[in-house]
Amino acid sequence: MKAILRIQNVKCNGCATTIINKITKLDDVSSVFVSVEDNTISFNYTKVDQIDQVKSTLKKLGYPEEGEENSIGQKAKSFVSCAIGKL
Repeated sequence: MKAILRIQNVKCNGCATTIINKITKLDDVSSVFVSVEDNTISFNYTKVDQIDQVKSTLKKLGYPEEGEENSIGQKAKSFVSCAIGKL
């Protein structure tokens, strides 16, 4: 099955790289793609509970789903994730 989520704080390809690297490591999640222009992530999954795990991982990285709280802390986490993705 395929899912597409709109996420916040995606600024560049460094962000996308970090997101792809972390989400790809989750069990039963594959074909991860991040669109910087659209602020979306798409991925394939085999179990419904994987969507919640992806959302949780994104939030921990500083990229909460659109409509969720986007605090200063979340924004700061996304800048750190962005920098790591550029390395």
